[in-house]
Amino acid sequence: MKELLQGIYNSNERGFGFVKIGENSSDIFIAKENSNSAMDGDKVSLALIEGKKRGDHLEGKIIKVLERNIVQVVGTFKKSKNFGFIIPDDKKIVGDIFVSKSKWGKAKNNEKVVAEITKYPERNRKAEGQIIEVLGNKDEAGIDMLSIVKAFKLPNEFPQDVIDEAKGKLNEEITPKGRLDLRNKEMFTIDGEDAKDLDDAVFVEKNENGTYLLGVNIADVSHYVKEGSKLDKEAILRGTSVYMLDRVIPMLPKELSNDICSLNQGKDRYCLSCIMTIDKEGNVIDSDIKKSIIRVTERMNYHDVFDIIERRNDKTLKKYEKYIDHFDRMKELAIILKNKRNKDGYLSLDIPESKITLDKYGHPIDIRAYDTNFANEIIEQFMLLANETVAERFYWLEAPFIYRVHEKPEEEKIADLNKYLYNFGYRIKGKKDDIKPKAFQAVLEDVKGKDEEKVVSNLLLRTLKVARYEAENKGHFGIASKYYCHFTSPIRRYPDLFIHRIISKYLESDYNVDEELKEKYNVQAIKYAESSSECEQVATKAERESEDMKKAEFMEDKIGEVHNGIISSVTNFGMFVELENTIEGLIRFDDLDDDYYIYNENNKSLIGEHTGKIYKLGDKIKIEVLSADKDTRRIDFKLAED
Repeated sequence: MKELLQGIYNSNERGFGFVKIGENSSDIFIAKENSNSAMDGDKVSLALIEGKKRGDHLEGKIIKVLERNIVQVVGTFKKSKNFGFIIPDDKKIVGDIFVSKSKWGKAKNNEKVVAEITKYPERNRKAEGQIIEVLGNKDEAGIDMLSIVKAFKLPNEFPQDVIDEAKGKLNEEITPKGRLDLRNKEMFTIDGEDAKDLDDAVFVEKNENGTYLLGVNIADVSHYVKEGSKLDKEAILRGTSVYMLDRVIPMLPKELSNDICSLNQGKDRYCLSCIMTIDKEGNVIDSDIKKSIIRVTERMNYHDVFDIIERRNDKTLKKYEKYIDHFDRMKELAIILKNKRNKDGYLSLDIPESKITLDKYGHPIDIRAYDTNFANEIIEQFMLLANETVAERFYWLEAPFIYRVHEKPEEEKIADLNKYLYNFGYRIKGKKDDIKPKAFQAVLEDVKGKDEEKVVSNLLLRTLKVARYEAENKGHFGIASKYYCHFTSPIRRYPDLFIHRIISKYLESDYNVDEELKEKYNVQAIKYAESSSECEQVATKAERESEDMKKAEFMEDKIGEVHNGIISSVTNFGMFVELENTIEGLIRFDDLDDDYYIYNENNKSLIGEHTGKIYKLGDKIKIEVLSADKDTRRIDFKLAED
């Protein structure tokens, strides 16, 4: 008998899929007829099919489903007289879910529902299920977003006992006892206009010797969220706040995140303050971390700060006249820090995020690249430095800790990247087994301001590994830093909250933490790093799904419109084109009807067999919108006629 392998099945909406056996092995291709009714994420046993390959992949056949992954399905209910079925939102779930009349409850036709699978699919039979929750009509405002919340099992509401515990914190007296009193400092929060959870405040002073004093003050959330409390257990479960387009699913109840832990203007608030002395070259020559009490002088937003430092709005300049020198110092220091960071090899991947504006009914009315300016850069530089400073200090203390880890890319990925970069005349240089951030940075500098900048930046981003949390320090490749952690957002990320708790233990004991306590927190660090990384991945997928859905919805009434775009990716089934407003669509092979095109894997291009016409990454082309569907998150283009 052939040796059976085990792995996780990843399905495709077209019926085929791949089984991932291990981290370092190539995925095994599974044809639709060999999937044995496995569903996405199932743990399966499989046998290799001797002598068969699909491209670079070995081909296999699933013998048995060992463990089912999908228990519940979110989708649209379609009702007939005696039975119904659910069309899953997740297109990786191939086939509908049959629902008998006795198991659909009060669900109506075209409503979004949550169903529990009662029978899994077999060779000639659909999966069966029963409806356990009705979300509402699929066209009702907000139901589309709620469907994503349910699909990713995001905790949409807080248990009442958690809310009660949070409310109880609001009555606690805030006093300077045992804390560094910074209430006399001129101090600012700088955020977006709509931000409600303000967890960082900064100040910059200049010393007589020309050095700078930078204070990064972060809300002391660990003072209110005690270890083992109901709030703490709920925060561990959530791991992170999730920012969807029409809602935020916070890690902590609003009584904390928007009130007592938010650094609101004019209010006394507890903080952990990282205070750094920085020389003219951007080196931290001295630092201290203190429990503090602060009072924010002014709540600022990025646009107003930019207007001040660029002297471009008389009304704003007059309003904040007495703080102009302070913001000038911030700009001065941020430029120094950025220059030093660039010398070290920091990767500034200038890939704009999408700003999606919804109307009161949840319909997208505008999509464009998110507008940032140097005021955003100021806060970014200050937060990066505080994160590095805290991480380095606690690394050398050998403290139990959670680091933000970003390892260098794999040799094979760099080799593939260089194949694609060759077409643009660029190359990642250096030893394959010891590539440096500066090698990536050199390409980014060469491509700056050129037509292909965005495409090359995306290629580099796809080559890099995904950052994650670990209890062991392994450095951060993208930031070109030996020591890095997340210290600056304990309201919305559990690793930040956890290391605040560690920092407090060390400060309270004057850095004499006993070994038994260290061991306890070492175990927790490993556990919470893993769970927080998993929560972050789910949150990222949900956020992307909500964006993809609204982008498709935005394009639904734009069929036939012509737009300029740039080829952002080329595959063996067509090419993706990104428009100036960040929306991406696919031109399928079937819609390239002027020739038969051959896919060149080596340089990611399409070559016309008869005309010799070539489409490659970075090419500017004109497209016509062919179709768009928010339910499938799909946008299709075709080449516009000249």
